[in-house]
Amino acid sequence: MFCIEVMKQNDISSVTVLLDENFGKDRQSKTAYRLRDAVSPLAELCFVVRIEGKLEASLQFWPIEMGEQGAAVDALLLGPIAVSQEYRGQGLGLKLMEHGLNIARKLGHSRVILVGDESYYKKVGFSRKMALHLEMPGPVDKERLLAQELVPGAMQDVKGMISKIK
Repeated sequence: MFCIEVMKQNDISSVTVLLDENFGKDRQSKTAYRLRDAVSPLAELCFVVRIEGKLEASLQFWPIEMGEQGAAVDALLLGPIAVSQEYRGQGLGLKLMEHGLNIARKLGHSRVILVGDESYYKKVGFSRKMALHLEMPGPVDKERLLAQELVPGAMQDVKGMISKIK
C-alpha cells in the first residue's frame, strides 16, 4: 500500500537523489529547468509517495505564465515527476499525477503544461494539440510540449511564449 503526502522540507535530499537517478545529474541543463530558476515550487502542490515509510516517488508543480506579452495567463508547469526503479511501470506515476492534478483543480488552477511523451501523459489528460501555439525559451522538441485544461476552455486562444513568474 502506498501513501501520497505533501512533500516536507526533510524530503528534499531524498527527492534530489530520486531525480538524479531518474534523469541524471545533468538534468538541470534542460530547458524546463530555466522556468524553475530562482522560482520556488508551489509547496501545496509538491507530493511524495511513501511505501512502507520509504520515499519512492515525487512530483512538483511550478508557477509559470504563458501567452503573448500583455495577455499572459497563469499556468502550472508539471514536473519533474520521478518514480524509483523498483516501482516503475506499476502505475504509481499516473496515480501521483492524478492526485496532483485534482488538488491543483480544487485550488483553482486552470491550465498545466509539461514536456514529455504524449503517449504516456495522455493517460492523465495531456495533449500536444492543446500546446500547438505555445513556445518555450530555449531548445525543446515541440512534439513533447503538452498541455491540459483543468477548467474547460482555459487554453482557448492561449498562444505565445511560456515564461517563469517574475
